[in-house]
Amino acid sequence: MRDFERRNRHFDRLVNSRGLRWLGQNTNHLPAHPAVRDALTRSIEDEEFHVYAPPLGLEELRELIVADLGLDGVSSVITDGAIAGLYHTIHTLCRPGDELITTDPTWSWPMTFARSVGATVTQIPIYGDEYGYRLSPERLREAVSGATRIIYLVDPNNPLGCCCTAQEIEEIAEIARSADAYLIHDCTYRDFAHDHHLAARHYPERTITVWSFSKWLGFAGLRIGSLTAEPEIIEQLAAAPPNNLGSNIVAQRGAIAGLKVKSEWFPEVLATTRHNLGLIERTVEGIAGLRVPVTSSNGNFLIVECVEAGVRPEAICSVLSRHDVLVRQGSYHTKTFGDRFIKVSVSTPTEWVEEFCALLPQAIDEARGADADVSLY
Repeated sequence: MRDFERRNRHFDRLVNSRGLRWLGQNTNHLPAHPAVRDALTRSIEDEEFHVYAPPLGLEELRELIVADLGLDGVSSVITDGAIAGLYHTIHTLCRPGDELITTDPTWSWPMTFARSVGATVTQIPIYGDEYGYRLSPERLREAVSGATRIIYLVDPNNPLGCCCTAQEIEEIAEIARSADAYLIHDCTYRDFAHDHHLAARHYPERTITVWSFSKWLGFAGLRIGSLTAEPEIIEQLAAAPPNNLGSNIVAQRGAIAGLKVKSEWFPEVLATTRHNLGLIERTVEGIAGLRVPVTSSNGNFLIVECVEAGVRPEAICSVLSRHDVLVRQGSYHTKTFGDRFIKVSVSTPTEWVEEFCALLPQAIDEARGADADVSLY
């Protein structure tokens, strides 16, 4: 069987595993606000799905996104999830011989998109105590070259949970300007951050802000995201988008409702997320060989280092999967550092996290020295 078939069957098994504890994909599994559910069901009951949505998205949603970001003089376009927006942006702006610079670890798919159009990819390592598990502007400045076309910044970083300071963002924006490069600021997890700063405020002319409804609103399966930038950039992106007939109109109705109730609903999601992060941090403190190197994560996830425990991340994932608990192995995000950690996401019912915490000591013992017996992606 070809690998693409094995990969799809792997995820098909996950989706069809009733009772699975989804602690691996950073997806939000907390109950939606009633107004959001009502908007989704009303759109379906009205059979609104018979029509195409506007090519750039419903006007009300576009306006709400810009207002939520708090940016002036920009335009927003709705995409089929943030990843489709990243695909389209990179395919529109990157040419053969261009360079995309990002971190290691990072969200890996944009690197694949860049290579598919003949661009090269440079990764700046940020994993390890020597780097403080974060990108310093100085190291970015050293990496930029005459070929640099795009700087791709995932902030907060997935999977590490670090987040740039206001000064770091300002310096990174200035570095991008000096290189005449586009800055893709992937803010998928901005709503979980303790303090987040938008690069577009400092470098509006070539910053593209990427945002998703998959995580904060829990719309992963509805596939809706956005790109926000100055009108000149959006004009380029609007010329030949893959979703020129509009993104999921049912999802857009739900997203509108979500943004309208965000201030009353999301604080509880954030409180549960941070409570769950604390449960895992305290559990890890009591298990020899494990540690959480980036505490107070700015995402709805954290990483647990396991290398000192003498256990492979894939083995831990395999053991936990037998208990219907899904966590992610580090190699999903980075080949260089993937053998050092697992990632656990926590915008979930606290009961799921408590189950994970209770299972973790046993899982480490069972996984020590073992090989994973399943294919992981």
